[in-house]
Amino acid sequence: MTSQVIGVALTAWQTSAMEIAIDQLSFGALLRDVRRIRRLSQLGLSLQADVSQRHLSCLESGKARPSREMVVQLATALDLSIRERNRLLMSAGFAGLYPQRPLAAADMGPVRAALDLLLSHHAPLPAVVVDRAWNLIDSNIPMQRLLAALGDPDERWRRVCGDGPRNLMKMTLHPEGLQPFIANLDALAPLLLARTAREALEHPEMQAMLETVLAYPGLPRTYRKMDPRQPLLPMVPTHLRFGGHDLRLFTMLATFGTPLDVTTDEVRVELFFPADASSRALLDALSQGPSAPPA
Repeated sequence: MTSQVIGVALTAWQTSAMEIAIDQLSFGALLRDVRRIRRLSQLGLSLQADVSQRHLSCLESGKARPSREMVVQLATALDLSIRERNRLLMSAGFAGLYPQRPLAAADMGPVRAALDLLLSHHAPLPAVVVDRAWNLIDSNIPMQRLLAALGDPDERWRRVCGDGPRNLMKMTLHPEGLQPFIANLDALAPLLLARTAREALEHPEMQAMLETVLAYPGLPRTYRKMDPRQPLLPMVPTHLRFGGHDLRLFTMLATFGTPLDVTTDEVRVELFFPADASSRALLDALSQGPSAPPA
């Protein structure tokens, strides 16, 4: 990607950027773009990576070719994700270092067990497991009951995502998803979109999801003009209003601390917490089963 990205508007630049696979970028161009996204000068990166600025300049210009060890050294200094480290290695002509196993693989058993433990122990509060692009991997029973309180969840997922992966970001902001139930959409949506835009800067495969969401009716065009690098507020709860009830939730994200696999690195557990006592009471009522929550 180029360093001129300053917002999430659906511009002609973004459209053309989606047509150029980032894997086709040269090592020097990719290194330069990643460095600029992190707002590092050549001098700053050279100091962090213990590389001379002159050599770094030659790497970015293509006058010098990096060794495999140098690519890993630079990726570490840039604090790249495992997927991005593989991409940087491949752009330099080397094989990636890190595998991407499916969660169903036998040696991913401890990962699955940890995810199941988090989901079950978080009850009666909702929790979901998603990948980096917010595609739903799993959810606990309280989350399923919360969605059921808003109507038929399977039908809602079908209207929002069709036959594609169930995507939590799409469900949240789609006009036939949760958007009509969000009482503080003007406060919440810009923050969700800014966070997603920040991630899309470094993970271009998220750009397609972001563009799909930005095209939803009901999202003012002003939401599309934000700077994804703007400072974010500490916390804004999601305020849902349904059936005469008000539910305010905030979330925490849990990730694996020392992953050496792309899937493990990208999986997230989003844990929902009540922002007030009445929200906790409502979640407790919903967790008891499909009966209507208290008036």
